[in-house]
Amino acid sequence: MSDAKAEPESGGGESTFTVIVAAAANLGIAVAKAVAGLISGSSAMLSEAAHSVADTVTEVMLLTALKRSGKPADEDHPLGYGPERYIWAMLASIATFVGGAVFSVYDGVHTLAAGEELGDPLVSYVVLALAFLLEGFSLRTGLKQVRREASRMAVPDAYYLRHTPDTAVKAVVMEDSAALVGLLLAAGGLLGGQLSGSGVWDGIASILIGLLLVYVAWVLGRSNAQLLIGRPLPPGARAGVREELEAVPHIVEVLELTTLIQGPTEVLVAAKVDFRDISTAEEVEWACEAAEARLRERFPSIRRVYLDPTPGRGQRLRKAAERDG
Repeated sequence: MSDAKAEPESGGGESTFTVIVAAAANLGIAVAKAVAGLISGSSAMLSEAAHSVADTVTEVMLLTALKRSGKPADEDHPLGYGPERYIWAMLASIATFVGGAVFSVYDGVHTLAAGEELGDPLVSYVVLALAFLLEGFSLRTGLKQVRREASRMAVPDAYYLRHTPDTAVKAVVMEDSAALVGLLLAAGGLLGGQLSGSGVWDGIASILIGLLLVYVAWVLGRSNAQLLIGRPLPPGARAGVREELEAVPHIVEVLELTTLIQGPTEVLVAAKVDFRDISTAEEVEWACEAAEARLRERFPSIRRVYLDPTPGRGQRLRKAAERDG
C-alpha cells in the first residue's frame, strides 16, 4: 500500500462547502415535497418530505461538527476537539433514523392499513423532477470532492468513501444517493397508484423509503462509532510509520506502535522505542525530534508524536539472566 493511500487527510473547507450545498438543496426540496404530498394525498411524497427534513437536520449537525471540531487545543482539551466531529455526526445519523426512517415506515404501514384518497399527482411529479435535479447537483458536488481526494491518495473512489475519516462528505454522498433512489421509489408509488387506483403502491413505496433510510443511518452510525471508539491508521500506513521511525539514527527497533485517528487531518502516534545502548541522552532527544520531523513530512496528518524509550528484547533477556544468576 502506498503512503498516499494510507493518509487520512481531507480539506475541511471543501467539506463545509459540500455540506452547505446539500443543506440548501434539501431545505427547499423538503418544503416542495410537503406541499405536493398534501395536494396529492401521497404518503410516499410525505415520506420523502420527512426524508428531506431529516437530511436538512443532518447537514446542520454536520456543519456544527465541522465548526466545533476545528477549535484549537486548549488547557481543558490538550488533544484538541477533533473527535467532537464524530459525536455530532453520530447524532446526525440518529436524526436520519428517527426523523426519516421511522416516519416513513409508520406512514407506509398506516396507508396499507387504512388506505388513502389519491389526489392529482401532477404537482408531485413536477416536484419529484425538480428535486431529482437539485439532489443530483448536490450529489455531484460531493462526488467531485471524493474523486479529488481519492485521486490525490491514489486509491479508487469506492475505497476512499468506505475508509475516509471525513464522515461529513461521506454522509452527504450517501444521503444524496439515498435521496435519488427515494425519489424514484416515490415516483413508482405515485404511478402505481395512478394506474391501479389503489394506495397500496404508495404505502409500499413509503415503507421502502423508510428501510432505505434505516440502512443509511446504520452505515453512517457504524462509521462514526468506530472513529469514536478509536480507529487506527490502515495497515499500510502503520507499516510506513514504523519504517520511518526505524530509519532514524540511534533507533534500533519499534517495540510497540499505537496510532489513533482523531479527525480527517489529525492523527496521533505513540510508540515504545528501543534506542542504541551507547546513545547519549542528547542523542536520544535529537533522535526523537528527527523521528517526528520524518513522520510529519511523509504523513502531514500526523499532528502528535509520543516516543517512549524502552529497553529492547535483548536487554530484557540479559537483565532477567542477571537476576536469575
